[in-house]
Amino acid sequence: MPDDRLSKPSGPGASALAAATARNLQQRVTSGLVMVLVALALVYAGVVPFALLVFAVGLLMSWEWGHLVRGVRFDSAIGVQAAAVAIAIGLACADYPLLALLALVACGIVVASLTLHDRCLLSAAGVFYVGLPAVAMIWLRANEPLGFAAVIFLFLVVWTTDTMAFAAGRAIGGPKLWPAISPNKTWAGFLGGVVSSAALSALFAQVVPGAQSWRLCLIGLVLGVIAQGGDLFESALKRAFGVKDASHLIPGHGGVMDRMDGIVAVAVAAALLALVFDAYAPATFLLIGR
Repeated sequence: MPDDRLSKPSGPGASALAAATARNLQQRVTSGLVMVLVALALVYAGVVPFALLVFAVGLLMSWEWGHLVRGVRFDSAIGVQAAAVAIAIGLACADYPLLALLALVACGIVVASLTLHDRCLLSAAGVFYVGLPAVAMIWLRANEPLGFAAVIFLFLVVWTTDTMAFAAGRAIGGPKLWPAISPNKTWAGFLGGVVSSAALSALFAQVVPGAQSWRLCLIGLVLGVIAQGGDLFESALKRAFGVKDASHLIPGHGGVMDRMDGIVAVAVAAALLALVFDAYAPATFLLIGR
């Protein structure tokens, strides 16, 4: 996040820059609101409508991964990855999450074989980067009666972490978090995002019967750290390939992967936590415990 307090351009160029910045901000806000409203509506509508959203996002992310890693518009590996995501989502909707994971493994092997001479391991990793959070989110959403609340909780944790990390970083500045990977992120932004995630989680417990504020606060704290870890991972991936954004599909935001990096990490982490402690009621465990 650039610290515009250090130096500000002056003259005619400053006016043009200010106008461009305002347009970009307007695009970001408009696109962000549309994405949030669509996501909330489809999560509320039920497992199948939500799965359709996850499928659409997964297709776009599969294309972005192939384009980023192999520099192609489309190839057979992208097709296999998209098919893997579709199959895994279908199995997760049918309440076969284990089969969904096995399908991802099988398709990952196929993708690796198709890209033996073109970053095969990284290409295969894309199947899991897109497929695992897709299965995790549907698995959580399908666990009634708290599936809807669990998915909303994860969304709010990531959105709060991202927003408050940006705000704290801009307002406070200070030492950089990891300049070699993401030169604009600061420790102030990191701490602001994590603390805000924990506070939001404690408040969220007040609307979930049986939830304990201290427990959700702790979970929110950990997930806030993980969300920023997911952001840093994607930043490192993009830096390795010399690009700023995964694509330009979303006006003002870049690519779908750029907006989903925190969700990817948090969804997988939350699902793993539930899998270890209560695989039969993942959403209930996440929000309330045993």
